[in-house]
Amino acid sequence: MSGILDLLNSDIGKSLINGVSGHTGQSKSKTSNLLTMAMPVLMQAMKRNANSSEGASGIMGALQKHDGSILDNLGGLFSGGNINAVSDDGGKILGHLLGNKQSNVQNALSQKSGIDAGSVGQILKVAAPILMGVLGKQQRQNNVNSSSGIQGLLGGLIGNNAPDQNQSFLESMLDADGDGSVIDDVAGMVLGGKKGKSGLGGLLGGLFGKK
Repeated sequence: MSGILDLLNSDIGKSLINGVSGHTGQSKSKTSNLLTMAMPVLMQAMKRNANSSEGASGIMGALQKHDGSILDNLGGLFSGGNINAVSDDGGKILGHLLGNKQSNVQNALSQKSGIDAGSVGQILKVAAPILMGVLGKQQRQNNVNSSSGIQGLLGGLIGNNAPDQNQSFLESMLDADGDGSVIDDVAGMVLGGKKGKSGLGGLLGGLFGKK
């Protein structure tokens, strides 16, 4: 099974990057860098949600709608499709995944990527339904119908791209103070007092090869 970052190097990923870049007016390189950082964070947030039976059931229910069909014609989506409906759907997905941490995450990603926070939000709103489509397609291909199966599927999509220590870093980034919140302290790790190599910037640099 391909990992989520492998997706960005595929034809689907290139269509996503090109389309989102045109939609927001951001450069392809900045858009690609942002998605490379954001996709594993969103996947890990989803995996954290799936740790509870209620969260896993919610994801299973959402995948009834996000069946992977969105991936069939991404070029058409950006050239004349209903991108606003996709973005509205993405806003709901992000709200569910990130909760009241959403603006902090967007600000943190904005500082790291060099893209303004408003555009980061736009990009994530479009990327989230596509991410769900990838998960929905994998769910059907692998006939996953249980909570543990969803957790394994998400772990595979994340883990194929990152050594154990980097996966542990993603986990700690999402809940730095161990309180069980899906997203926690992301902005603090970037925007407050930990900007050196031990902070989010340095670790993401090691994880994704960005200097």
